[in-house]
Amino acid sequence: MKEKLISIIEKYNAIENQMADKDILSDPEKLKNIAKEYKQLEPIVKISREYLNLMDQIIDSEEILDGDDLELKEIAEEDLLLNKQRILELEKDLKIKLLPKDPLDNKNIILEIRAGTGGDEAALFAADLFRMYSHFAEKYNWDKEMIASNEIGIGGFKEVIISIQGKGAYGMLKYESGVHRVQRVPETETGGRVHTSAATVAILPEAEEVDIEINESDLKIDTYRASGAGGQHVNKTESAIRITHNPTGLVVTCQDESSQHKNRAAAMKVLRSRLLANEKEKVAAERAAERKSLVSTGDRSAKIRTYNFPQGRVTDHRINFTSYRLSEIINGDVDELIEKLKIAEQQDILSSNI
Repeated sequence: MKEKLISIIEKYNAIENQMADKDILSDPEKLKNIAKEYKQLEPIVKISREYLNLMDQIIDSEEILDGDDLELKEIAEEDLLLNKQRILELEKDLKIKLLPKDPLDNKNIILEIRAGTGGDEAALFAADLFRMYSHFAEKYNWDKEMIASNEIGIGGFKEVIISIQGKGAYGMLKYESGVHRVQRVPETETGGRVHTSAATVAILPEAEEVDIEINESDLKIDTYRASGAGGQHVNKTESAIRITHNPTGLVVTCQDESSQHKNRAAAMKVLRSRLLANEKEKVAAERAAERKSLVSTGDRSAKIRTYNFPQGRVTDHRINFTSYRLSEIINGDVDELIEKLKIAEQQDILSSNI
């Protein structure tokens, strides 16, 4: 541990010197990349310096305990106890901060929400989830862009796909993939019975062309007339696009844009992101099998959370955590849930490395 921390501090100091170099200062792109690495190392270096300083103090205290000065020995014993307790805290913090970062964490995302079992109530719940994530994105000043939607007349969605652009969007929301259940009395229910409905959420890291290579020969592209709610035609030209990726069988449709060219570009963005997510899920599933992970299994069909309206509670089944702040959560305040899931995954990884 000590050698690793010294190496990190040396690297940090070297970067600090580079940032004062005239050649670096005159190259904005280089300076940006170096400054980014410097900022990432800063919190680790701060803890590392405290850790190494305490290690030296512990050595000094142990040397005093070997001496004959009773008064100094009494002080040294007290210092030694406090410093060893602090060292344990710092070691735990350092282990988490030194965990390898997911290279996809800073990517933008494609958010897909689909109504599941429950008919119209499931579609209304899908709309609730769409608003929940929209409010969350707004809180972080992230940009949103509608890619595709299939609305029903009462304000619900059979399916909605949006792009969210913002720093760390995937790292924050990647734990949201899975089946979300709602338990409540639907507005159309006259007997007051609680119904259970579901919607599936998929959080895909937005893939760029360099991330995923797609051969045109692997694609089947169909065009058709875009239609509105109830099948009503919204234009007379075949601007809607359906792309089928033959090797995987993935199908993406897009009709929300005004031109065929724009719909094709949007559909390709979603297809690339789904293919990248599939690759990531395979790796996640393999790792989960190795360490019996509860948080990141890579399985989007897994039931992850229940929103119980009569009881005002939200339960995340992966970590057995229940919150009675349903109203705040459904309005976009999901930070506490995300933080607890993040911690659970970190502990999961740490325990598998022991």
